[in-house]
Amino acid sequence: MSDDQPGVRLRQAVLVASELEPAATALRDGLGLGEPFRDPGVAQFGLVNNVFALGDCFLEIISPTQPNTTAGRFLARQGGDGGYMAIFDLEDLEGALGRAEQLGVRVVWRVELPDISGNHLHPSDMRGAIVSLDRSNPYGSWRWGGPEWTGRTATGATGRLAGITVAVRDPASVSARWAQVLGVPVSGGESPVMALDGAEVAFVAAPDEAPEGLIEIAVELPPEVRRERDAIELGRARVALLDER
Repeated sequence: MSDDQPGVRLRQAVLVASELEPAATALRDGLGLGEPFRDPGVAQFGLVNNVFALGDCFLEIISPTQPNTTAGRFLARQGGDGGYMAIFDLEDLEGALGRAEQLGVRVVWRVELPDISGNHLHPSDMRGAIVSLDRSNPYGSWRWGGPEWTGRTATGATGRLAGITVAVRDPASVSARWAQVLGVPVSGGESPVMALDGAEVAFVAAPDEAPEGLIEIAVELPPEVRRERDAIELGRARVALLDER
């Protein structure tokens, strides 16, 4: 993105699992992550979670603790564990919310705190995943990462959140909507890619028999952590392991 364009970052990629601890352990051990933050605030959604810091971005795993939750219904539709949400940190949050409103995209949950704003968009309006439009204050802090990140910046495990891949029936139209809401460029024809600050969001065609969804999270790791492995499989999603650039 150009220097004069407001920042748009993929700050957090979220997975959902029927059982939290096995999935969290696989992610933690496989990526060399530190102690997770367990956010008590997600209890209002009937969830428990682990949030891991990777560089200055985050990987989260959530799991439902009661029946009839959004996450539980998502697990049932997907037929197992998989990708769930993409959380973006935007300097121009008002601009993105205005564009979403013009497109008829509904906000299904909203919070406004001194150090962060969060807005979950209706997945039926965006397609592919739940999209959250957030803004950190100061920019670069991240309350959702825990006390070390609330109103300030910190450092997580060695590595980088490099991007996500979303599978949908019509990649061109869905990517155009995401890009319009976020205010970022999209290119690539039949395999569109949105360019963000330090990451990419790729869109691919979902097979007719498969549900739409976030199917891959790409992370860059140092050689001693990657250990020549290509991926960690987590149900219907995979964490792709890339060489550190």
